[in-house]
Amino acid sequence: MSTSFERFQKRKLISSYFSVVLSIGLVLFLLGILGMLVLNTKKLGDHFKEQITISVFLKDNAKEVEVDQLQKSLAMAEYTKMATYVSKEEAAEKHSEEIGENFLDFLGYNPLKNSIDVQLRADYVNPDSIAEIAKEISTKGYVEEVSYDRPLIGLLNDNVKKLSFWILVASGIFTFIAVLLINSSIRLSIYSKRFIIKTMQMVGATKSFIRRPFLWTNIKLGMLGAVLALIVLGIVTYYVDQNFPELNLFQDPTVLIFLFLGVFALGVLISILSTFFATQRFLNLRTDDLYY
Repeated sequence: MSTSFERFQKRKLISSYFSVVLSIGLVLFLLGILGMLVLNTKKLGDHFKEQITISVFLKDNAKEVEVDQLQKSLAMAEYTKMATYVSKEEAAEKHSEEIGENFLDFLGYNPLKNSIDVQLRADYVNPDSIAEIAKEISTKGYVEEVSYDRPLIGLLNDNVKKLSFWILVASGIFTFIAVLLINSSIRLSIYSKRFIIKTMQMVGATKSFIRRPFLWTNIKLGMLGAVLALIVLGIVTYYVDQNFPELNLFQDPTVLIFLFLGVFALGVLISILSTFFATQRFLNLRTDDLYY
């Protein structure tokens, strides 16, 4: 009979510990994802900005030497990420693929122009900088037009700022929720032992003596939950980096190391604080209040 009861108590204890570790791991994983977003918000915004292209359309009488010289000067400019020459034949072929038919058959000639597509570095993707760059390029006599999507650039910059702000807000809210969830899990596990706490106190044990084993146990559970979260976070990070290499998540390993250490430390810290305040609450309760 006693053996069955001991087994039941042991299974109940393991189940309680498992639920604490799982809840801590899940919450810390979500915090790690948010931390990754916060740290890579600028990189993500820069990636979208660098998809913006300025098209420099050339006159038909532009000499090959002039075009080649312009392309090289644009490629070497501090504001340029990439400069690609696109002949009007290539442009016509691409346009035909997009619309699903050969428009040259209807027109009988190619109305498109030779051009140089310039992808800018993210720091220069703003209305003022692009307008200045376009004005400088337009001074060339063999340049017919410099074209870019002005409304899109303004909209992109506004959305990147909004995205950064709301990611920070979401991080703050989820951090608060994470603390509450981990605290609730630990408090529930300690609640089941409230009579043991009071019994030890009644036979003369000091508060620090009673609190110590609970602290060590929950610190270990917090560490296990943090390790579980970091393993899953590492797998997700590797998967994202493999499928979206342009984000370069492993470009700065120091940032990732600090993020992982931060998640681990947060799991341990929340476990310590939650255990301390939970045990303190039951230590301060009267015996009659333990039943409510």
